Amino acid sequence: MKRILLIEDNTEVRENIAEILELSNYEVITAENGKVGVEKARAEKPDLIICDIMMPELDGYGVLYALSKEPSTASIPFIFLTAKAEKADFRKGMSHGADDYLTKPFDDLELLEAIEGRLKKNDILKKEYDKSKEGLDNFMNDARSSNSLESLSKDRKTRSYKKKSVLFYEGDMPNALLYVNKGKVKTFKTNEDGKEFITGIHGPGSFLGYISLLKDIAYIETATALEGCEVSIIPKQDLSSLLYENREVAQKFLKMLSSEVVENEEKLLKLAYGSVRQRVAEVLLQLDAKYEQKGESINITRDDLAKIIGTAKETLIRTLSDFKDEKLIEIKDKHITILNQEKLKRVSI
Repeated sequence: MKRILLIEDNTEVRENIAEILELSNYEVITAENGKVGVEKARAEKPDLIICDIMMPELDGYGVLYALSKEPSTASIPFIFLTAKAEKADFRKGMSHGADDYLTKPFDDLELLEAIEGRLKKNDILKKEYDKSKEGLDNFMNDARSSNSLESLSKDRKTRSYKKKSVLFYEGDMPNALLYVNKGKVKTFKTNEDGKEFITGIHGPGSFLGYISLLKDIAYIETATALEGCEVSIIPKQDLSSLLYENREVAQKFLKMLSSEVVENEEKLLKLAYGSVRQRVAEVLLQLDAKYEQKGESINITRDDLAKIIGTAKETLIRTLSDFKDEKLIEIKDKHITILNQEKLKRVSI
């Protein structure tokens, strides 16, 4: 049962609205003024807040401001109630971060539809999506169900690439966000001498090219298929809709993207400051996590592996040989299988 906090100083109005909500199977918490409302919001963590604007002690704007500054209450959907209908009040309420606005008097259906719509949109924020094509489809379908996002493409194109095929080139302008459904993709930068530096190995559930799209600049790296792969194409206009047309959807989508950014930064830091042994161990563990999804051993050329680690191929081969002698890994027909993951983790630290 969803819990709603109702903050209203008028006793009759408060009791009438509470009765409507309780008859509609909502659990209702009431507060007679803004100050009490803030305290109850912090203590109860309701699913939604309905708040009058004109109140003694602390008005609705003050309530919203106070709650928006705290991480535990900032994302709670917030609906203002007011007897005023001037545009200035609407603009002020929305600029403060309100999700919706109801002008008194309103009928029961109008109130319940506003609540249902806000709760439905907020559920997107709480829902977790699998890192798969089905997970992406579920997220996009949920986003489209939000009133402002019907324009999202219903049928996203998928494209298959053979091994070594180029998905995009460094320096080209992007027109879509790519999402890896199957297989693996490597991204790399090339210096003036034509030497490659691999910036990442991306498996199912990875987004590609989002930094260039967000900054509206040319691709900063090249992407090629390490093996046969399938990629979903999210048009640039869909990305704009996800980011700018609905706050709840944008928050969830940015969270999905930012988790990759944080993960990649942590990996790069380890690779930047570790010894060769540490870097080789770290990369093997990262690749093992990606290949393990398909129940396979690590299958990557020694050239590519050396480029990821940032060392000479000969140095890599010597280190792999050491790991083999230490019974940390097994090498068979160029396939690498990790035998002692815990010990390899200790090497990587």
